[in-house]
Amino acid sequence: MSSLSVDHLLGIKYLKTSDIELIFKTADNFKKIINQPIKKVPSLRDITIANLFFEDSTRTKLSFELAEKRLSADVVNFSSASSSVKKGETLLDTVNNILAMKVDIIVLRHPNPGASVFLSRNVNAKIVNAGDGAHEHPTQALLDAYSIKEKYGQVQGKKIVIVGD
Repeated sequence: MSSLSVDHLLGIKYLKTSDIELIFKTADNFKKIINQPIKKVPSLRDITIANLFFEDSTRTKLSFELAEKRLSADVVNFSSASSSVKKGETLLDTVNNILAMKVDIIVLRHPNPGASVFLSRNVNAKIVNAGDGAHEHPTQALLDAYSIKEKYGQVQGKKIVIVGD
């Protein structure tokens, strides 16, 4: 199987068309699995993922956690409300403390635009941007594009209006 041209999922602008096509093809394959009696596959076995959500989220947080578990990853969830962040610990210090526990991937939802890019330049782990304030939410953009492709056959040439948050 091919791999992505990027180490991190920080924003749509960093992805090549071939990356998006690979993501959609992979989604097609996993969509078949989700409708099977056994929904778990070993794709991320022995990978530890930390979900760091500094903003409230329902759909994104649960979607990531369910997908990670269905791919057999070991998952830990972090809540800034019950952490040393409340005492002034920085994002970088928090992530470095978590990485000291041998986490492989950080999924970050943060109110500050560019927080995921900052981490990708300052820590030794793969970073997935699960939304950075009003700046970007690349996994949501990919899901929206995938849904449009499923419904209309392609995304190119479509005029899209997005309303809401």
